[in-house]
Amino acid sequence: MSSAANILPVQEAFSRQSGEFDAIDEANPLIGWVRERVRSECLDLISPGDRLLELNAGTGIDSVFFAEQGVHVLATDQAPGMLTQLRSKQRPGLPLDVKALSFLDLGELKGQQFDHIFSNFGGLNCTDRLDQVLREAYQLLRPGGCLHLVIMPRVCLWELAWVFKGQFRRAFRRLRKGGTMAHLEGVEFPCHYYDPGVVARMVPGLSVRTIKGLSVFVPPPHMQGKAERWPRLLRITEQLEKALCDLWPFRAWGDHYLLIVQRRP
Repeated sequence: MSSAANILPVQEAFSRQSGEFDAIDEANPLIGWVRERVRSECLDLISPGDRLLELNAGTGIDSVFFAEQGVHVLATDQAPGMLTQLRSKQRPGLPLDVKALSFLDLGELKGQQFDHIFSNFGGLNCTDRLDQVLREAYQLLRPGGCLHLVIMPRVCLWELAWVFKGQFRRAFRRLRKGGTMAHLEGVEFPCHYYDPGVVARMVPGLSVRTIKGLSVFVPPPHMQGKAERWPRLLRITEQLEKALCDLWPFRAWGDHYLLIVQRRP
């Protein structure tokens, strides 16, 4: 199946989830924990008045947040349901524009320039053409501008732990050649995993500023129930992650990682 054809089930899956997406997000403190860490890192480099392009913006949770900081945001997505929710959040005075656009079609924005390009929670793992996406994104960046990317790596300590229950296929699923199938809202689509060093080398002219593991020791969002049963252990894992998440090899062993790369002036 071509990458273009693979996008169709992704659109369908996330459109089906769009109506409850915000409620799921608000009800899960582990999602909020990840968002807070990502935003904190990104805001060190983003200033009011900057132009930011968000890829796979979903319902616009992050787009609205950045727009409320005075950042001029162009939020893009390809799922009709997500776009409906996103557009409902536009309001007078909020510097937020919305465009139906796949990250595989960034060439349609040729001629525009952005200070920052942002993608959260592994949306870019839905393509096996990440190198093409990053090359086109690079062309849209002003000199000195940054790509802020949250991507799922090939190694996740939490998933490797399935080995101890004898579930080897589940433990090593991210290492399969050609990616693995993800399931959402009854829809199946391929997911591909990329280590930060590989992504950082995909486009010459980009310098690495930040690599930070996310949900390395802190349980990933889908383990919310277990985390709630062990609050003291959760606090310990938070401290451990804050201490080690930007060190090798832990920065590449989380459920996700944040990679910030900058276009050289």
